[in-house]
Amino acid sequence: MLDINYYTKLFFNEETGKERYSLIPKEAESIYKSNSLEKCWDIAIECYNCELYYIQAMAVYIMGLISYKNKMALDFLKTTASKNPSWQVQEFLAMAFDNYCKDNGYEKSLETIDEWLNNENKNVRRAVTEGLRIWTNRPYFKDNPQEAIKILTQHKTDESEYVRKSVGNALKDISKKYPELIKEEIKNWKLNTKEINQVYKLATKWIG
Repeated sequence: MLDINYYTKLFFNEETGKERYSLIPKEAESIYKSNSLEKCWDIAIECYNCELYYIQAMAVYIMGLISYKNKMALDFLKTTASKNPSWQVQEFLAMAFDNYCKDNGYEKSLETIDEWLNNENKNVRRAVTEGLRIWTNRPYFKDNPQEAIKILTQHKTDESEYVRKSVGNALKDISKKYPELIKEEIKNWKLNTKEINQVYKLATKWIG
């Protein structure tokens, strides 16, 4: 049995009324390093069943750490955590997906990246676009920036503004190091919809 009260006090400062989000990954890593995969799964499920979103966020982060070796954890992230109403939990879902890709290898994860990006749930799609930022700082994409741009721009017309904003910001990130590649990509965009215009404005914000 996990001491939920301990983590509640650790993650929430009652004096300031503010959460300590930066401590969540650290504590999740400590749990992961100190327990078997099976025990980590049990702890994550226990935490996720807690009503406090910052405890749920730790559960999601733990799931991300074990997802490379535990398919049930990856499925849990995609099918259950993605439906959590807390935006804070969704931020940790993005981190969890990045942890999966890091441990699995980004190139080896391309099929899973594509699968998640074509999921009907906007939170699943956004977990990829947001979780892998800055894309070209990640192994494989660092050496293949065009691949990152290609993957992202395929979703510039996503039906969700939430996802499109993430796509645009991810392209903006890339433009800082690879402005010419972004210019080449966007030069033939037809700016005839508000969706594409939204992504275009974000992607070109730092391009002179």
